[in-house]
Amino acid sequence: WSWFLLAALVLLMMARLRVEFSVLLEPLGFVKVLEWILAIFTFATCGGFQGEITLLVSCKGVVNKTITAAFAYPFRLNTVVFSAPDPKACGGTWTDAHLVGNFSSSAQFFVTLAALVFLYCITALVVYIGYNHVYQQNNKFPLTDLAISVLTAFLWLVSTFVWAKGLTDIKVSTGTSIIPGIESCRAPGTTCHFLSVTSMGILNVSVVFGLLNMILWAGNVWLVYKDTSLHNQWNRISESP
Repeated sequence: WSWFLLAALVLLMMARLRVEFSVLLEPLGFVKVLEWILAIFTFATCGGFQGEITLLVSCKGVVNKTITAAFAYPFRLNTVVFSAPDPKACGGTWTDAHLVGNFSSSAQFFVTLAALVFLYCITALVVYIGYNHVYQQNNKFPLTDLAISVLTAFLWLVSTFVWAKGLTDIKVSTGTSIIPGIESCRAPGTTCHFLSVTSMGILNVSVVFGLLNMILWAGNVWLVYKDTSLHNQWNRISESP
């Protein structure tokens, strides 16, 4: 029965399909395409990041040896380890050192929202292009679209600022301030120097994309609102003597 109902639903949808690519040239469709593209870039700039920290260590039996610790999305830095710079662990004075902080919640919130927005934009574009006549005739669709747009704009606002705060903390936790926190670097005869960390410019760009998404979805709220009965009712009230 489930397969029969699914087939019937597909046939019904195909029967009502009326492709109108001209919708993409209208503000509502064009903005949805921009939102879809921005969601892709937002997901890629944050979710695809990989970096590493490099230290220069001098300890018992080892002189000027570089050690690295690789980190990436979702930025669980407390699982990132600086291993010993030599097989003998600096004569027994070195213990594996972890970075501090778990910033996965803010990063995953941001990236997950981008992924959900990407999927919603595809769904909305299918409706706009193939079923625009149904969308315009049934007021429930614009009202649902309006509610989702308001919620999405709010979530972009929250997730962007949460992620921006998380990114600031990530920069601190991967910067020069990590040296005093590594116990092995304080051992007698051991010195550690901070060499480099991968540039996080692409993560800064992800924050900018988050802000652009917020602005774009806020504008989308107005475009969708104009297609709802709420806007028509307000116009009738304002025009009445």
